[in-house]
Amino acid sequence: MTPAETQALKNRCIRWVSGFAPRSFADDLESVAAWARSNAVSADVYGDGGAVELLEQRVAGLLGKPAAVFMPSGVMAQLIALRLHADDKRLPRFGMHATCHLATEEEQAFSHVMGLHATFLGQAHRTLNRRDLEQPAEALSSVVLELPARVIGGQSPSWDELGAIKDWAAETGTRLHLDGARLWEAAAWYGKTYAEIAAGAGTVYVSTYKGLGGFSGALLAGDERAMAQARVWRRRMGGTIFQLAPLAASAAYRLDERLALMPRLFERTVAVVEALSRVSGIRINPAAPHANMFHVHMDGEVQRLIDARNAIAESDGLWLFNAARATGSPGRAVAEIYVGDNLLAMSDEGVAEAFARLIAFANQE
Repeated sequence: MTPAETQALKNRCIRWVSGFAPRSFADDLESVAAWARSNAVSADVYGDGGAVELLEQRVAGLLGKPAAVFMPSGVMAQLIALRLHADDKRLPRFGMHATCHLATEEEQAFSHVMGLHATFLGQAHRTLNRRDLEQPAEALSSVVLELPARVIGGQSPSWDELGAIKDWAAETGTRLHLDGARLWEAAAWYGKTYAEIAAGAGTVYVSTYKGLGGFSGALLAGDERAMAQARVWRRRMGGTIFQLAPLAASAAYRLDERLALMPRLFERTVAVVEALSRVSGIRINPAAPHANMFHVHMDGEVQRLIDARNAIAESDGLWLFNAARATGSPGRAVAEIYVGDNLLAMSDEGVAEAFARLIAFANQE
């Protein structure tokens, strides 16, 4: 099937295991407009005032930081953070995990755009720990820590290990930058507030669409001086467009609702993972989830699993997963599941039975 045909099949389904219930673009626009009208929220002018300022202040407060700056994209937010730390330390080298988004998805922008150099830390299959940070022979201006780390199934370091990482950063004078693209999803497992998680980090990036469901965008939070500099860099990079309010408002209007839902989504994740773990031919990573996301490792070749997924979608109107990729082990593939409100109305047994059928279909002679 072509990508367009695959999307059309997904759209015809009436149930989806992963993510939040789909809404039309027009419905979303109407919801944002109604929220702005009822709350007397105005537009910004080149990033100042209105919905942008409202969201910046709210998120800065949630993260326990003095200030925050809205950015059109997370890529921009993180490049700016790393540049600020490098300039402050007069050191263009930073550290990151091998699966970091900056390394795998951004065409080496940290080097080509910002002139920075990266040192890879830790091992690709697990989260960073303090010992990993103590290994490099060269000094680092900053270290990027992704919470939770998507590529390894949404894992995060334990609370004690996170504290040890923060202690190391303070002791060495190395800036800690939190890649919090999915930080909203991390608090339920830790049982801590967002401010407690972000404490000790010089800068924190959070997405406004991955968990919150906004149209697009991100926020970078930190101290007043750093955020003033971040505004200058946003302009330099073309991110201070005439009005950012549509992006900011689309996240602000459902911010409280989505954050309040996160603990329930995590509880649902724990139950679903337990059910799927009993299905023959399936392994879950991590075995005990750290967030409302996880990876399903499945017996079967990638294309046969996709064909089986499509067959179930056609017959049952049930969409089991989006993309699948090879794991490096012959005859095994992996798919990511993000637990949104789609799964709240589905039983554990129903999900497990559907994946059992998937494995059977993909491995039949």
